[in-house]
This record gives sequence, structure tokens and C-alpha cells, in this order.
Amino acid sequence: MILKTEEEVREFEVLTYFIVPSIVVLILLFIFYRLFKLVQIKYADKYSKPIFNHVYLLKKELAPNHRLILQQEHSFYNKLSKKNQVYFEHRVNVFINNKEFIGKQELIVTEYMKVLIAATATMLTFGFKKYTLDLINKVIIYPESYYSQINDTYHKGETNPKLKTIVFSWKDFLHGYKIGNDNLNLGIHEFGHAIHLNATSSNDISSYIFNRGFKNLISYLQNNEEVRKELIASKYFRAYAFTNHFEFFAVLLENFVETPENFKFQFPQLYKYMQDMLNFKFAGY
Repeated sequence: MILKTEEEVREFEVLTYFIVPSIVVLILLFIFYRLFKLVQIKYADKYSKPIFNHVYLLKKELAPNHRLILQQEHSFYNKLSKKNQVYFEHRVNVFINNKEFIGKQELIVTEYMKVLIAATATMLTFGFKKYTLDLINKVIIYPESYYSQINDTYHKGETNPKLKTIVFSWKDFLHGYKIGNDNLNLGIHEFGHAIHLNATSSNDISSYIFNRGFKNLISYLQNNEEVRKELIASKYFRAYAFTNHFEFFAVLLENFVETPENFKFQFPQLYKYMQDMLNFKFAGY
């Protein structure tokens, strides 16, 4: 074919030198992405963790007053290596800046409240690659237990995925936070619900690991009647755990974080499932 005009020549050059190479690059990128997803899943199946966990284009430094609160108040943070503390601070910063904190009944939300709540969420998702809990946009804080017209009762906390909100009674959050070995921790419990619900509606690698691990945990209990009986007889987990699967995980999470040695000693296989689901392999766990 003979090109007759300069315009046809230019069109041919654009097609040859720009459009075709661009299409080839896009196809190669898509193939690479699909291969990486496949490799990532295979790696997660074998090791119960993402290939990369802490990859940040720009790490955000925590404000000095926020860091001081962590150093003085958060034992988990202080058990981390210096490198992991930097990652932890970055994630706390992201949580504080990405979520809206709302005080109710004339409660004034302080920086102290923000840091303790953000640190709880960061601790529980520290093993996740995608850690932002997109299920939640707002953190609502009441001074103490509050009345709910929905079910005509008083609440200490709740997680509402429809409103993308997590709610705490500050009095009860702080009580659970300060007493670290009674397996009653409102912050851990409610963020446990948020993590569980977030994973059921997400397809990132950490959600995949969580969902697969939870399925294995439930299957293990269903196939081992003696373990189920032992769980109930031991009274190590409070009775509320047996309300449904969501409460079961949230209560197990409280025990896992607050009394890990007892958990591991009494129910080592359950402990392993929890550790794998959360990729919780740091700070002595």
C-alpha cells in the first residue's frame, strides 16, 4: 500500500510508534498483575502472610505529643523493634488523619483519646498489608454507656457497617484498656467486629488470609467435638463468645491479645489459627 498524503504518514507513525507500544505495555502490565496476584495467593496459602507487609511511598511521622502518649501508655508499641515502631507510628498517623472523630453528649475528643483508639486499631491490623479498615469512616465517642432506640437498650460500643461507624463509651473503652489481663477490652472487641466485617467485603490479600483462616478455625471446631466441649467447660472464654461467629471471633481476639500465654497453653491450635489469620507474629506473640 502506498501512503498518499502527509496526514496518512503521520497517522501511520502515531499508530506504529505510540498506540501499538502503549497497548503492548498495558497488556504486559495486566499479565504481570495477574501473575503477581497468583503468586501472592500461593505465598499466602503457604506462609499465612503477605509477600510485602510494610511498603509506604512516604512514611508519615507521628507528632511528638502523639508519640509520647504511645511511649507512656501503649505496652504493645514499646515491645516492637525500632523499625516496627516507625511503621506503627505511620499507621497511627494515617488512622487519626483519615477518620472523623465525633464526641457526643458534650464530650470533647482529646488527642489522648484519638491516639489510644488509633493505636488499638493499628495493633490489631499490624500484620495486615491493607490496614486502613475502609469499613469505618467515623469514630463516635460517648462519655459512658449510651441508650440505643434501635433495640431499646444501653450500649457500651458497636460497629455499624451501614453508617461506616464504630462507637465507644469512653469510660468503658478506657476501663478495658487500663486493665490488660481480664480478657474484657471494649476497643479490641469492637475493632474485632470491624476487622471481621471488613474482611468479608474485601478482596485484598490480608482479607483473603483472614477469611481462609477463619474458615479453617470454624471447620476445626466443627470436626472436633471434644475441643468444643473443652472450650465451654474451661470457661476461659466468656459465654458471650458463643452467641454467633462474629462474637466468637471478637471474644477470642480479646483473650488472644490480653492473655496470650494462657490462650496458647490451653488451646494451642486455636491460638495458631488466630495468629495466622491476623499475621500476628511480633511483640512476643
